[in-house]
Amino acid sequence: MKPAVHTTDVLILGAGGAGMMCAIHAGKRARNVVLLDHSQKLGGKILISGGGRCNFTNTGAGPANYVSENPHFCKSALSRYTPEHFIQMVREHDIAFHEKKLGQLFCDNSAQLIVQLLKSECDRYGAQIKLGCQITKVTRTESPVQFQVETSQGTFVSSSLVIATGGLSIPKIGATGLGYDIAKQFGLKQVETVPALDGFTFGDHEMQSFKQLSGISVDCIMSCGGKSFRENLLFTHSGLSGPAALQASLHWNKGYDVVVDLMPEQNAFEWFLGKKKLGSKSLVKNLLSEKFPQRFSDLFCELYLPTEVTALALPQISDKVLEAFSERLHAWTFTPSGTVGYGKAEVTRGGVDTDELSSKTMEAKKVPGLYFIGEVVDVTGWLGGYNFQWAWASGWAAGQVV
Repeated sequence: MKPAVHTTDVLILGAGGAGMMCAIHAGKRARNVVLLDHSQKLGGKILISGGGRCNFTNTGAGPANYVSENPHFCKSALSRYTPEHFIQMVREHDIAFHEKKLGQLFCDNSAQLIVQLLKSECDRYGAQIKLGCQITKVTRTESPVQFQVETSQGTFVSSSLVIATGGLSIPKIGATGLGYDIAKQFGLKQVETVPALDGFTFGDHEMQSFKQLSGISVDCIMSCGGKSFRENLLFTHSGLSGPAALQASLHWNKGYDVVVDLMPEQNAFEWFLGKKKLGSKSLVKNLLSEKFPQRFSDLFCELYLPTEVTALALPQISDKVLEAFSERLHAWTFTPSGTVGYGKAEVTRGGVDTDELSSKTMEAKKVPGLYFIGEVVDVTGWLGGYNFQWAWASGWAAGQVV
């Protein structure tokens, strides 16, 4: 018996945020839309984001918050579909939300509400979603242009094919390289993919010293690749995590140094001199424990104060030694051995080269009818709702024309 053939106007591979957004807006234009996803669960990445509350956008999202080989590419979609547009949808569905910090908007309750919003809008405009659908082959014919997608649920034929398959991050919820494979099949250039918004791993030397600080969090400014972020830093058993490390990782390449200002609020040297003037006779490690957990203070002094002064009271330590130690506090520098990897990275940096796509429509310039949206494209946002805003905006842009 021959497999069933389903014909539709628009076929979308991937029923995540970008795919559903595209389906909604194509459906609004009375296009027949089918979304295919190999997962059995809708919106897996949405459900786990923001600690289960979904950081669904950032009120300040703009081109400066994204990394791409072509930083101008994202401007068109982001300017035409803004955070306020998505916030309006959230309000229309009576979803309570709040700003956590730095423009980051979260659901008051479950991320499931965002999935339900997108699903109900798909239903409203007649977009069909088929889950548990394994894709085995994609082909294209000319005159008329048609894409044929062979799957475990039959063959689907459409004049527009949208790739919204996401990146390689978090394979346990279903991430695969399908989108990149399809881009390669149709001869589209790609920017090398790497895990991003991910923790750093220490090299062997640092590992032995710093793994004992696992669980300690400090406020800092972390700088890497010309960008700086004021966030919390978390020491782990294998390296550094927390928002500061995740943000910096987006701008990190193998061999880059990472510089950390551990006392961003004040000048450490002036602080020590002030303590001296007040007649403090404390050890440096005990003074430092006013600013940091004792474990951190003990280790930092052990590593970066000359051994001969670690047991001396503050008045016995020269200003020159204190100044050098303070410089280390403001510019603690290390070279990560790598990042934790795709298993925990929130996103994938790189992907389909934006030079291959129209910034207005997301259509492949040399393959009419083929579109790429969301994380599969070489546009990666900072931590804090920016990647969802790119999903909404790029999905909307394609949805206007497919």
